[in-house]
Amino acid sequence: MAINLTKGQKIDLRKETGAKLTSFCVGVNWGAIETKGFLGLSTNKQSVDLDLSCILIDENNNLCDHIYSPLYNIDFLQQFGLPKGKLVSLDGALRHTGDDLQGDSGGDDGLDNEILTVDLSKIDPKISKIFFFLNNVGQEDFSQIPYSKIRMYEGTPTQVKEVFASYNVSAESSYSGKKALILGKLYKRNDEWKFDAIGDPTPDTFLGQTIHLIIKSYL
Repeated sequence: MAINLTKGQKIDLRKETGAKLTSFCVGVNWGAIETKGFLGLSTNKQSVDLDLSCILIDENNNLCDHIYSPLYNIDFLQQFGLPKGKLVSLDGALRHTGDDLQGDSGGDDGLDNEILTVDLSKIDPKISKIFFFLNNVGQEDFSQIPYSKIRMYEGTPTQVKEVFASYNVSAESSYSGKKALILGKLYKRNDEWKFDAIGDPTPDTFLGQTIHLIIKSYL
């Protein structure tokens, strides 16, 4: 059975059989914002453009690689000392499926909107932490977005074979004004990979701010 994670929960990447989970997908799913029209007689749907990104940290707590959208403005990135975005890690162990610009407009369809495929056997040995986070490209905040969910599963970006763990984040008032979400991290302890469900919202309006916050406060 899949593990339903709670905020701050840490888990080993081992299946019920005891076998290690080494090749899997990290997917994020989210819904469109629904509002009622005049007299509540109609429903309006507003697409939401979230970006799933990750940064890779080495054993000395240095930022050594990244995956985020190549569409981010290079001038803004350079203000934070960050290079142009890309969708594949330097070691080829992580690959991003690309931007989803609207989320689930017809309700949860069972597939994730943006996905990172992960092969732990290919990760550069110096990598010790991988942080996953979401940034909202639009004006909405996470109190308005009906749900967002991160999950790890075996399969492909278009076919879920078996869900290993999931972490659901539903809209709530405490997320008002929060436009970014630090979802969780993979981290290596005694040569074994584990996962920590962080789930912290932040008011960051740009990816560079989120990366700086992670480096300052989460390593």
